[in-house]
Amino acid sequence: VRMAVAEIAEGLVSLYRDRLAAQGHTHAPDGDWMQRLVETFPWEETPDQARAITEVAVDMESPTPMDRLVCGDVGYGKTEIAVRAVLKTVADGRQAAVLVPTTVLAQQHHQTFAERFAELPIRVEMLSRFLTPAEQKRVTADLRAGKVDVVIGTHRLLTDDVEIPKLGLLVVDEEQRFGVKAKERLKEIRTSVDVLTMTATPIPRTLEFALTGIRDMSVVNTPPEDRRPVLTYVGEFDEQAVAGAVRRELLRDGQVFYVHNRVQSIDRAATQLGRLVPEARIAVAHGQMDEGSLEQIMLGFWDGNFDVLVSTTIIESGLDIPRANTLVVDRADLLGLAQLYQLRGRVGRAQQRAYAYLFYPPNRVLTEEAHERLKVIAEHQDLGSGFAIAMRDLELRGAGNLLGPAQSGHIAAVGFDLYCELVNEAVATLRGEKVEELEPVRIDIPIETSIPQDYMPKESLRLEAYRRLADAATEEAVADVRDEWADRYGPLPEVVENLLELGKVRAAAVRAGVREIVFARDQVRLSPCIPSGSKRMRFERMHRGTVVKEDTRQTIVPYEDPNTRGRGAGARMRVSGRDLCEWIISLLEELT
Repeated sequence: VRMAVAEIAEGLVSLYRDRLAAQGHTHAPDGDWMQRLVETFPWEETPDQARAITEVAVDMESPTPMDRLVCGDVGYGKTEIAVRAVLKTVADGRQAAVLVPTTVLAQQHHQTFAERFAELPIRVEMLSRFLTPAEQKRVTADLRAGKVDVVIGTHRLLTDDVEIPKLGLLVVDEEQRFGVKAKERLKEIRTSVDVLTMTATPIPRTLEFALTGIRDMSVVNTPPEDRRPVLTYVGEFDEQAVAGAVRRELLRDGQVFYVHNRVQSIDRAATQLGRLVPEARIAVAHGQMDEGSLEQIMLGFWDGNFDVLVSTTIIESGLDIPRANTLVVDRADLLGLAQLYQLRGRVGRAQQRAYAYLFYPPNRVLTEEAHERLKVIAEHQDLGSGFAIAMRDLELRGAGNLLGPAQSGHIAAVGFDLYCELVNEAVATLRGEKVEELEPVRIDIPIETSIPQDYMPKESLRLEAYRRLADAATEEAVADVRDEWADRYGPLPEVVENLLELGKVRAAAVRAGVREIVFARDQVRLSPCIPSGSKRMRFERMHRGTVVKEDTRQTIVPYEDPNTRGRGAGARMRVSGRDLCEWIISLLEELT
């Protein structure tokens, strides 16, 4: 992991240097336009929202290009933070681009920005596949000529024919939906332009960028007034439960999202739902439909012409339909943690109580990863859980290679905290800063210890178990680990019991300030040596034959096996690993 981290650190340091060396645009302080925009905001800013707006403004007014991640739950007002950042750049004579993952979201954002800027002389355009080729050509030509102030679009914005000569700000909404190539293109833009990334559940790589200090981060945790958490049910698919959930929503004049993430069978799922709830007006939407049809269905659902929208995960990003307050997800076990959280965020955006039903097939054994994802989403039902879920996702999946396309990371091996520590340590070394080395306790004792594969089958679980034991700093903590393993995996084999004994030795060594314990030739060597003074004198008196070597900083203590006492000097020493561990712990407690 250290070797992998060293490579990553080199890339991070060069990214740091590029950012610090780049001359960004220094924006002027807020003026009249901003005052007019703030006055037309229909709600009171939450404390977190106000702080994030200020942090973005400070970044934009500095000469270094901004790279800020705004992490906030769905419906917590991230769009307004972006609206004000966009106005700031346009008021300074620059252009702004807003990059979104879906055409539907592009349309919704276009409407939002156009409404917010209605009183100001600002031209807002959209660029997506909903436009005809002629309309797209007109928008790209006007962008190139500087006639468009704000452009909102999908991946189409990153194509070669789109030129934005006075680009001052790039807003990226829901970065987790973009592929590696898009992100590489964004990385090129990042060095010279202000970038604001908004997300409810940042992908592990993005979150780790923020947590390791490469990006600045604002967390918006305060829910708007009257917002209530979404009640979440996770269980086996049941037709009666589905029908009941849809009917309950229809009775209160609401709408339902029904997610079936397979285009091949989505019409069949809609037909089956129609049989269960014949009175419901059902529409189908997915990404393989032609632009015109998809647009008509989404607008129809928006206007309340349909009761149920059966769709793929195309709805997961940013859609704001306050009347839709029930979500049903078929085959939730196949979706990622961030996806599930984003989907749940489509409901509960009004004052009504919202419900989310996450189903998996009956009589099927879930994979451990799927079980863990569903468990996490069920446990995190409180308002403002997005950041906690992203952190859990980071630990479950690993961060991936921070700078390249690899998506599997080393985080699972050493744990998130240690991984971040290693990255920060490697970055500091490359920047010429003094780093204090991590000093693990080295223990060399003849005792067989391991976690057998047949006791914990998955490698990731064994690595996590070893790490959990290494973190245990007291005997009580080691006992907690033992109880957890016994409860989760059953009676402990002898080699695992031995490992826990070693864990107690390590905890005692940390408390006593001992960094190395080696047993050889019937004696134990402890390093560093016992400092001179009354403690050393008492120790030498209690353990005859103890030798303190100042030159090698070692204390050598002869081991007396309780099994050979009284059997004469020639009796053969029979070392029991468990007895040896207990004896060493008693030595270390005398030194503590």
